[in-house]
Amino acid sequence: MNEVKTIVGNIKKGIIAPIYFLMGEEPYFIDIVSDYIEDHVLQEDQKGFDQIVLYGQDVTVPAIIDYARRFPMMSDRQVIIVKEAQNLRATIDQLVPYVENPTPTTVLVFCYKYEKLDARKKLLKTLQKNKDCVLLESKKLYENQVVAWLPDVLKKKHLSIQPKAIQMLVDFLGTDLSRIQNEVNKLALIVPENTEVTPEIIEKNIGISKEFNNFELKSAIAANDAYKIARILKHFADNPKDNPLVMTLTVLYGYFQQLLAFHGLTDQTDKNVMATLKVPVFAIKDLRSGAQHYPMKRVSAIIATLRQIDLKSKGLGATNNLSEADLRKELIIMLQA
Repeated sequence: MNEVKTIVGNIKKGIIAPIYFLMGEEPYFIDIVSDYIEDHVLQEDQKGFDQIVLYGQDVTVPAIIDYARRFPMMSDRQVIIVKEAQNLRATIDQLVPYVENPTPTTVLVFCYKYEKLDARKKLLKTLQKNKDCVLLESKKLYENQVVAWLPDVLKKKHLSIQPKAIQMLVDFLGTDLSRIQNEVNKLALIVPENTEVTPEIIEKNIGISKEFNNFELKSAIAANDAYKIARILKHFADNPKDNPLVMTLTVLYGYFQQLLAFHGLTDQTDKNVMATLKVPVFAIKDLRSGAQHYPMKRVSAIIATLRQIDLKSKGLGATNNLSEADLRKELIIMLQA
């Protein structure tokens, strides 16, 4: 995230590189940089002549180089943005000669999403060697990093947020930054500025129940509260569209994996738990509580069962395809064992 801020900050200062190669599993940060270049490097009246957007599936590397070697018509530089550049992977090394000697009046941007360049590719080494080029690897964030990132996103919308509301969002939306940003944008249109976003606001405007959600399920499991666990899972079963099984399995699998790692720590101070397990401070309470109710052996058995249920939900590991209702029953049996 800091690297993205640096790149955008340099562009604002007029420090603009001839090549931006933006790659990685997290498309959100790639979009931030490419969108900023698309929106701000050229004036609106210059874009019609000197800004081109290409798509990897529709263009060849030689054609991209031909565009890049041209001179701008109405400004000091031209901008060429290649979206879905990962579709060029088979021929991507053909860019090497251009990267070695880029046209100084061209800003060439590659959006290489969901993966990164093969380390064996000559192009990666050439990009790393040329100090005039900007190479960004956009990595998926850990849950604790998303939790830390969310308040800053809301702050830009003149909003703040309570910790429980943050966790509700993360448990419901996962670590998909684009989805989270979309929901924040919706909130900003509905909620007055300088409002503190609460679980009640999340429930009312995003459709996540403050009582029946994966965050509350995780806390109920940590406390070994059988009644609450049963109530939440029944609500999920009655409202499957709003509570997809795959998301519940993902949240529970992540929790029990963390719990297993917590059991293995010799230093269980808050500071070490946060640093080692990559969890926010308010998640530690559920780990400590869970460790009292679920010994390591049972945690391992639960993880194995969650994997089996996940496979069955995908049509694997079962003689007949089980319904989602049957799989939810297996989940209940597992947690009551």
